[in-house]
Amino acid sequence: MVFSSHIFLFYFLGLALVIYYASPRFLKHLVLTVLSYVFYGWWNPWYTLLMLGSTIIDYACGKMITAPGASPGQRKRGVTISVISNLTILAFFKYFWFFATSASELWAKAGFGEFQPPSSLYFLLPVGISFYTFQSMSYSIDLYRGHAKPARSFIDFACYVSMFPQLVAGPIVRYGSVADQLVDRRHSLEGFVYGMTRFNYGFAKKIILANPMGAIADACFGAGEGVLTPSLAWLGVIAYAFQIYFDFSGYSDMAIGLGRMFGFRFPENFNSPYKSKSITEFWRRWHLSLSSFLRDYLYIPLGGNRVGVRRTYVNLMVVMLLGGLWHGAQWTFVVWGGIHGGMLALERLMGKDSFYARLPDPVRMALTFVIVLITWVFFRAENFEVAAGYLGAMFGLGGGEPAGEILSAFVLRPINLVYFGLCALWAWGLPRAGDYLVRLTAGKVIVGLLLLALGVMMMFTQGFNPFIYFQF
Repeated sequence: MVFSSHIFLFYFLGLALVIYYASPRFLKHLVLTVLSYVFYGWWNPWYTLLMLGSTIIDYACGKMITAPGASPGQRKRGVTISVISNLTILAFFKYFWFFATSASELWAKAGFGEFQPPSSLYFLLPVGISFYTFQSMSYSIDLYRGHAKPARSFIDFACYVSMFPQLVAGPIVRYGSVADQLVDRRHSLEGFVYGMTRFNYGFAKKIILANPMGAIADACFGAGEGVLTPSLAWLGVIAYAFQIYFDFSGYSDMAIGLGRMFGFRFPENFNSPYKSKSITEFWRRWHLSLSSFLRDYLYIPLGGNRVGVRRTYVNLMVVMLLGGLWHGAQWTFVVWGGIHGGMLALERLMGKDSFYARLPDPVRMALTFVIVLITWVFFRAENFEVAAGYLGAMFGLGGGEPAGEILSAFVLRPINLVYFGLCALWAWGLPRAGDYLVRLTAGKVIVGLLLLALGVMMMFTQGFNPFIYFQF
C-alpha cells in the first residue's frame, strides 16, 4: 500500500484515524501498531514476521542493556547482539544475492567454471527494510550511549518501529527523538490541520511533479543506443533529478504530516538540496535523517576528523561507499557513493579559501548541480554499460537516430515544459514545506486542499506512480 493510492486515501487513512481517535488513551499505541502491521502486510503479510522478529530482538537487547546492575560486559553484549542481528537481517535479504552473483561472476572469470547460487535463496526485498532495521538498531545504541530511556513496554517499542507514516521510506526516526512522545504527546486540532496540510503539499509534489518527471526520465534512460542527443540526455537526467527529489521529499512531507495527525513530530528530511553550493552542503540538505545517522553511528565511531588528515579522508570514503551500498545492492550505487565521497574529500582538501570557494554563489550552485546530475546517472542506470552510454550521450557521443525525433517530441511537449518550470520554481524559488507552513494560515490550508484535489484527479489518470525509495 502506498500513500498515493485510492485504497490508502479513501479507505485505510480515514478508518485508521477514526479507530485511533476513538480508542482510549491506554490502547492508542496498540491500535497504531496493529494498523501499521496491516499497512505493511498489505504488500506481503509474511514479511511482518521479519519486522516483528527484529523488534523482539532489539527490545530484549534493550532490557539487557538497561537491566539494574548490568555490568559493562552485559551492556556491550546487548548492543552487539542488536547491531549484528539487524545487520545480518539486512545483509541476507538485501545483499546476499548481490554478493553471491558477484562472486559467481568472479569465479567464472578466474577460469573455474560456472557457478550459480541456488535460486531458492533468492528473496524479494522486503519493502523499507533498510529504514526499519536502522531505526530498531538505533534504540539499543541510544540506550547503550545513555541518549535515551528504555521503552515503557513492548507495545510502545513495537509502535515506534512499525509506525506506518514513516515505516517504508523514512525519514529515519531515531528512538531518542520520539522517546518522550511515546510517553506523552499532545493531540490538537491545530496539529491535525497542520499535518493534513503538510500531507497535501507532499502529495502534490509526488503526483503533480515527480510522476510526470519520472515518465520523461524513463523515456530518456530507456532510449536505445544512438537515440539520445546531448540536449535530450541532459533533460532526461534533470527530469530524474526532479523525480527523485520530489518523490522522496514529497513522501517525507506526507510522512511528517501523517505523524502530526497522530500526534508525533518527526524530523525534517530535506532542506532545498539543489540550492547547495558544494557537495558538502548538499549532504547537509539531502536525506538529513540518513546523513545524521551515518555521521553519528558510523563516521564519528570511525574517528571522524579527529584521527588525522589521511584517516579523515578514508572515513569519508568508507561512509559514502557504505551509504551508496545502503541504497541498493548494485555496484552503480557504490560508484555513486564513491563519487560523492571523493568530492567531500576534495572539498575538504581545498578548504574554505580555495578558488572554487571564491566563485559567485550562482556559479557554485550551478556547478554543484551538474556534479549531482552526473552522479544521478549512476544512481538511475541499471548497470555500468547503461551509465557509460548515457554519460556519453550527455557529452556528445551519441544521437542522430530518427527515433530521437520521436523522443524529442515527447520530452518537449508544452505540458512537459510546464512541469519542468514548476519543478524548477519549487526547487529553487520556493522555501521548503516545513518552513513555508510554520505559520499556518487559512489560505495555505485552502491551497493544500486544492492541490490535494488536483493531485487526486491526476492520480486516476496516471499509469506511472512508483515510490523510488520503496526499493531501499
